[in-house]
Amino acid sequence: MPSPRAAARAIDAMRRGWPITVVAAGEPPVTLLAIETADAERLARFSGDREYDILLSSGRAETLKLTNQRDAAMPDQPVMIEHAPWFDMALATALSDPQLDLATPLKGPFRTIPVSAVTASSAALRLARIAGLLPAFIVGGDVAEDRVTVDDIDAHEEAQRLRVAVRARLPVAGAEDAEIVAFRTPESADEHIALVIGQSDGGSPLVRLHSECLTGDMLGSLKCDCGPQLHAAIDAIAAGGWGVLLYLRQEGRGIGLVNKLRAYALQDQGFDTVDANVRLGFAIDARDFGVAAQMLRLLGQDRVRLLTNNPAKVAGLEAAGVEVIERVAHALPPNPHNERYLATKRDRTGHQL
Repeated sequence: MPSPRAAARAIDAMRRGWPITVVAAGEPPVTLLAIETADAERLARFSGDREYDILLSSGRAETLKLTNQRDAAMPDQPVMIEHAPWFDMALATALSDPQLDLATPLKGPFRTIPVSAVTASSAALRLARIAGLLPAFIVGGDVAEDRVTVDDIDAHEEAQRLRVAVRARLPVAGAEDAEIVAFRTPESADEHIALVIGQSDGGSPLVRLHSECLTGDMLGSLKCDCGPQLHAAIDAIAAGGWGVLLYLRQEGRGIGLVNKLRAYALQDQGFDTVDANVRLGFAIDARDFGVAAQMLRLLGQDRVRLLTNNPAKVAGLEAAGVEVIERVAHALPPNPHNERYLATKRDRTGHQL
């Protein structure tokens, strides 16, 4: 029986720099140490006198010219780098973090080897993303105290586990007649939020899926259009009479705040937002819109008018069982700081601006 609690413990262990073991049916167990939270002392305890390999995603491996472009088309797939005598903690860090690429000449050559536990290794990379860490591990060592199965990880992300925690009236700027509804699962520390604006008229609500953006929503960042989109969505829903704003805790298209800021640092080096995510080792968009669908179902809504320019949101909701009867455009003018970002969304991720 899957245990989401086991996944929560594994996430905590990874963030503390402790090893974990990931198990998949029909594969040997894989014991890993997250590179981001490790250090030389932890590495020495983990590996002892044994040789260890390094697990990266194919997107990161392609950046290092260690795999081919066909593999990199799925940037979150696993690639194993065989141990070499010159491996140490500094090298592992340089292999894992693209921010160091310009400053760190790598010792080579490196050799990739077949991944013996593809399912478990893929799940480990996914678990790193859930934990907000770089998807990169040192592989080897004995079975760890914190052991997690692939089914445990799947259950941890299961949208159906989401439940309403509390609801209360919340007048906001632009929509005084509003109610806030908080959703959470037993294991996750992140609460998703719905702002229900106005009163139902019996028709399909106007709905906006807004992914959390601390820099844009709270700090007024000009690098994206998130803050203006958030407030414009509230205004549009209020003007229409009623609808729902879903505030999803999926920062940085699902890679977390710290990794999003790493992507910003790569953008400062000249990479666009798509290439930055891939160089970090993540999928271009790792968000789970099944979470939004479950929130809508819990609010009693399974047919919506969706305020978006992103066809992936329409497809994601419909795949999760919510019918989108209309896509309502939601575009704002660019500024000098986000022109390239908006062009990338249009040209590389299919946004209909």
